[in-house]
Amino acid sequence: MWTIPKPKYRTDDEAEITVNIGGVRVVLFGDVLNRYPESRLAELVNCSTQNYEVMSSLCDDFDPGRKEFYFDRDPDAFKCIIDVYYFDEIHIKRGICPICFIKEMEFWKIDQSVLDECCKSYLSEKEEELKEIANKVKVILDDMEVDQCITRTQRCQRFLWKLMEKPGSSLPARVIAIASFLSILVSAVVMCVGTIPELQVADADGKLVEHPFLEAIETTCMLWFTTEYMLRLASSPNKLHFALSFMNIIDFMAIMPFYVVLSLTYLGTSSMMELGNVQQAVQALRIMRIARIFKLARHSSGLQTLTYALKRSLKELGLLLMYMGVGIFVFSALAYTMEQSHPETLFRSIPQSFWWAIITMTTVGYGDIYPKTTLGKCNAAVSFLCGVIAIALPIHPIINNFVVFYNKQKVLETAAKHEVELMELKSGREARRKSSS
Repeated sequence: MWTIPKPKYRTDDEAEITVNIGGVRVVLFGDVLNRYPESRLAELVNCSTQNYEVMSSLCDDFDPGRKEFYFDRDPDAFKCIIDVYYFDEIHIKRGICPICFIKEMEFWKIDQSVLDECCKSYLSEKEEELKEIANKVKVILDDMEVDQCITRTQRCQRFLWKLMEKPGSSLPARVIAIASFLSILVSAVVMCVGTIPELQVADADGKLVEHPFLEAIETTCMLWFTTEYMLRLASSPNKLHFALSFMNIIDFMAIMPFYVVLSLTYLGTSSMMELGNVQQAVQALRIMRIARIFKLARHSSGLQTLTYALKRSLKELGLLLMYMGVGIFVFSALAYTMEQSHPETLFRSIPQSFWWAIITMTTVGYGDIYPKTTLGKCNAAVSFLCGVIAIALPIHPIINNFVVFYNKQKVLETAAKHEVELMELKSGREARRKSSS
């Protein structure tokens, strides 16, 4: 048994109660409990011992001889609960599930506002994890569910959606995912190889253009991308959400330039194509083909994890950019000032010196712009040392965020699969009970 120490201002005739929490006896005093009059313990200390109906609703059992109230609750959690009466705040101790602790607080009728800020953030993090697990469980159940009540059209739409979006649902879906992945790689290779002058051919005007064979491969890949995009759009349960999704916007941007260039080239008039701005627009749209390389993120969980980790590291990346920005401005201004005494200076202005500061602080050092005075060289040495320090400082938090997020996703996926297995086990037990009865 452990007893809460009596306050010095307490008189001997004030009420006290003895509670038994999971086998641990605790003596509490009324003047302390009445600091939160709406709590369960305050109601218990103020109710009459003759009113057994009220007492039975407030506790699990009552021993009138020992005047002891029994509660089948967690004693470790109760030790945290009791702190609110003395310190007006509660901390969740290590080893206690925060979700279960909130249920304990609801049982003892303690408002969540008394939780300390650190515990609130910890609780919100756990609630987010549970929501993610629930969403993953829902996705798994949707993949496993076979609803016989839906129409044939809806069944075909659902089958097509799994075929195009769920590579792990079946062997054909996995083959389609691999074919899409290979098409992205082939298209990227063709785009790069098509710029090699030795592999280009001259058109009617004598200009070098891509080889017809490479254009045929490019056209085949674009037809595959278009068909894939249209099938995924047609089978999507939410067309608007599909169209506004970030990865689907990238898919559209990778497909759209091909058809715009095709329209300007084959459907436009010859006089229109002679305009310089139209030709520049065609070249710009052809360069936009590099967007298709980002389609690889759809088939790579590692790239997706890296993207989410970078989102979580925006603060660290912002600090890195701020450090580099301040350093670039300071060292470029110093370099411009120190190099003005040299007759063959390469630093013509401070904005022009920004390029030197960038390549120096990032330790690239092309050598196209370099200091020639002694003070300028000392400034360059200090600048690249500061650049190394500025880059190295945020690297560890960014890597740590990536590792934490990657491990967290693995844990959540495992927890979701275990949750589904438990649901299947419970449903199997209920089915056996019904069959036996």
